[in-house]
Amino acid sequence: MLKRFQLSILLLLYLLTTSSSLLQADAHIFVYHRFGDTRHPSTNTSIAELRKEFNYFKKNGYKVVKLETLINALKEDREIPDNWIVLTIDDNFKSFYTKGLPIFKEFGYPFTIFLYLKATQEGYKDYTSFDQLRKIAKYGSFEYHSYAHAHMVNMSEKEIREDFDKGLAIFEKEFGIKPKYFVYPYGEYNEQLERITKEYGFEAVLNQNMGAVSKGTDIFDIDRCALVGKPKLKTYLNFDELHNVEIVEPTSYPKNGILTRVKAKVENSAKKAFVYIRGHGWRPVKVKDGIIDYKTSKKIKGKRMKIGIQVGTKLKVKVFMGE
Repeated sequence: MLKRFQLSILLLLYLLTTSSSLLQADAHIFVYHRFGDTRHPSTNTSIAELRKEFNYFKKNGYKVVKLETLINALKEDREIPDNWIVLTIDDNFKSFYTKGLPIFKEFGYPFTIFLYLKATQEGYKDYTSFDQLRKIAKYGSFEYHSYAHAHMVNMSEKEIREDFDKGLAIFEKEFGIKPKYFVYPYGEYNEQLERITKEYGFEAVLNQNMGAVSKGTDIFDIDRCALVGKPKLKTYLNFDELHNVEIVEPTSYPKNGILTRVKAKVENSAKKAFVYIRGHGWRPVKVKDGIIDYKTSKKIKGKRMKIGIQVGTKLKVKVFMGE
């Protein structure tokens, strides 16, 4: 299984680095969690790696802009510069305050933290206090990540609204502003959560799917790539957003946990593509008259099914949640 995964990654990297459209990339939003905290490798970015990434941005002509700058451009339907990068942090871990923030300040890079309010309100050990957050606010901005950071796709509408009401009230009390943007806890969402989120008046919603941002991006489904461990930064920077794609099947998480078909509409000019199934990696597929029709029999691991479609360096990902 590991060898197959490694081969899939190598194949993907080869395609990205040999594509004729390599230099045509959209803007990118990256998300961090912990900094210099080796206890949690799956969500940690070492300080050496962070400095390496920031130096790469600086030396290669990338411009780190505020999240608000990018979202305003999307709202105004403007072209998005290829060299824009937005940096976000989820969960207000204390390691950002103690280890990450000095590097952001050194480079002068703006950032947005999506706040998990319960952790700070109840004084969880690994999280920043409100006083620390107010000090951080001199250099970046805050937006909303939920009150309890629960799996909201498993919650009733009443429970979701209670979480929003409580968390937003604390946010406004502590910082004197109403958040404009929201990130789904764990990157999980379904139709109910999408609907409720919009009813609360957020101007934009971000996920945690690999991809990019360009003119025409759905402002309520904005992709972010997670930079943890030692990511293939150059690969992420070469992803474009795949517009005009429709995933026809599946339409929901399979009840028996077995995915049997991935069908999608892409550009008519496409001849080859790749299909990604979480837990099973990438697979090359043929495209006929703009249609991908991949028959399979894959057992889905866990309650989060992620399907990806890649054409050249263009990528589109969709997530389906099980019960």
